[in-house]
Amino acid sequence: MKFKHELLNLYLNFKKSAEQFPDSPIIFDQTVGAFPELALETTYQKTYQAIVDKASLLSELGIKKSDKVIIFKSSAFDTYLLAVAVSYLGAVPAMISYHLPAETMDILAGRLDDPWLIYDQVTDQTVTEMKNIKNSKKLSVSKFASQKPSHLVDSQQLDNDEIAYLTHTSGTTGVPKLIAHSANSMGWRWVLQRTVMDWMPDKEEILAFHISPVHSRFNIGVSSAMTFGFGLMPLNDLSRANLVNLFSKHQPYAFETHPNDFVRLANLAKQEPEIFSSIRYLHSTFDAINKETMHTFLSASKHDNPVFLQIYGQSECGPMIWKKHRLSTLADTDAREMGIGMPGLSKARIADENGNECPAGIPGRIHFLSKGRALTYYKEEDRFNKEVYGDWWDTGDWGLMNEEGNLFLHDRQVDLIDKIESNLAIEDLLLDQHDFLDEVVIIRDKSGKPQPILALADNAEMDWSAWWASIVDLPFLNEPILMAYDEIPRTATMKVQRLALERDLAK
Repeated sequence: MKFKHELLNLYLNFKKSAEQFPDSPIIFDQTVGAFPELALETTYQKTYQAIVDKASLLSELGIKKSDKVIIFKSSAFDTYLLAVAVSYLGAVPAMISYHLPAETMDILAGRLDDPWLIYDQVTDQTVTEMKNIKNSKKLSVSKFASQKPSHLVDSQQLDNDEIAYLTHTSGTTGVPKLIAHSANSMGWRWVLQRTVMDWMPDKEEILAFHISPVHSRFNIGVSSAMTFGFGLMPLNDLSRANLVNLFSKHQPYAFETHPNDFVRLANLAKQEPEIFSSIRYLHSTFDAINKETMHTFLSASKHDNPVFLQIYGQSECGPMIWKKHRLSTLADTDAREMGIGMPGLSKARIADENGNECPAGIPGRIHFLSKGRALTYYKEEDRFNKEVYGDWWDTGDWGLMNEEGNLFLHDRQVDLIDKIESNLAIEDLLLDQHDFLDEVVIIRDKSGKPQPILALADNAEMDWSAWWASIVDLPFLNEPILMAYDEIPRTATMKVQRLALERDLAK
């Protein structure tokens, strides 16, 4: 293994990368709200200095070592930069998605024992409604962003196995759980991600990405990219105009976003492939993605043999299972095949409800073995321990492994529908066949029967003849319900909240 385990501390990693690659670029597509001193085109070193200044200011505002600091604001790169500044002080950033309601936020705040909270105009109303945080500990970005510290303070660090970073689960089954990470546990995830990025030969190139900054995937990805000195292009806006402007000017070499964002961009990539032609490496995590979408983006690349890399993992365990896709391999690929683990770092198995390993070809619960497993669910240790089977972790997903050890993802365990082997496989199949659709979701109706929910692509009309023809040989599906894409409830990483959708349908 080329990369050995190293501790991952957000601040120390940023500092080391800024010293090694001071002029590596960071390119923004909007003003950096919490760091207005940063230009739209800046560098590692200038951003590092802004972080030190902001950390010193936060210290003057009262944040100190070991404090919990909720970062609850618009989904932008400055969310991560604020987390780095908080880490500088030896405080613990708790990364919370801006879409959570006040009642949920109050529950999370209660678990964190008198935390600080940093918010902005996007979350202002929610924060106003919250009752479980002292007003003196609510820090508005708009009020402190332009302030300067009176002096710089020294950095402080937590012990390597202390909780240093908190993220949360999606909350699709209730109130999200707070996932606790340490510098040690995150360091193992860092090994795998750096190994993946080392496959890209041109380290001076720019990586464009649009992923949730509060997800544990974000800090691992950014920290890994910075150790190589890659240019960073965090994207807030995936509109055609913005992509044309930035991609034509800067020619990014790699692009990562959520699977559902790739699906939504696929029609643009078909109509104007030149927008994405500079991209040689495409990267998707969080969920599997249908073959037609991968084919569209690989075909748009001007490079020989471009790669679409899928990594399957979970916040509790980090990146786990990986598979490379190329145009030459897609035809024979099953989109539900996630791939294999990383030797020495990650492994999967299929188990029954008692935690006993299942033979190859038998579906069951997907378990992970990860050196980078999270420490616990903060203040909910019993819920965490219920998913632990010795060294193995029950992901809550359902699938199988073949004789060669390749993992196939079928569904979440809570989403299984009688007489359907895999909802996700059917959704992939239908998305591949119908370019007038941006989303296909199969959930349960009141009686437990499979109910398709469809969202049309922009400016598209429903082709009912094509739909009915495409499901003739599939298991029974109810007549589909059409919904606007933006009306479908989603998590911070754009996954559909299926149980919430079922509850809405039942009303």
